[in-house]
Amino acid sequence: MAEQKNYYLISYDIRDPKRWRKAYQLLKGYGETLQYSIFRCRLSQREREKLRWELEKILAQEDSLLIAGLCDRCVERIQACNRPETWPVQQDQFLVF
Repeated sequence: MAEQKNYYLISYDIRDPKRWRKAYQLLKGYGETLQYSIFRCRLSQREREKLRWELEKILAQEDSLLIAGLCDRCVERIQACNRPETWPVQQDQFLVF
């Protein structure tokens, strides 16, 4: 059985451009960029912890990281003004035999 995936809004404030680029490249592999330092990722709990661990190796003490989990109800209530394609909800596709 596949692990359940949830949406996460990930935001960071990194003071060094070199560390910022590393974090940006890492997050591009996990999700979609909404703004320069804000990403939307659909992750399982295992993937989320792996991403957090990889980011902790990049970040320094003065940097900030926020990982906000969004439940399905929260995602349904998001209003994306001027960018309606920003939060399309992807449902897992299952076949029942």
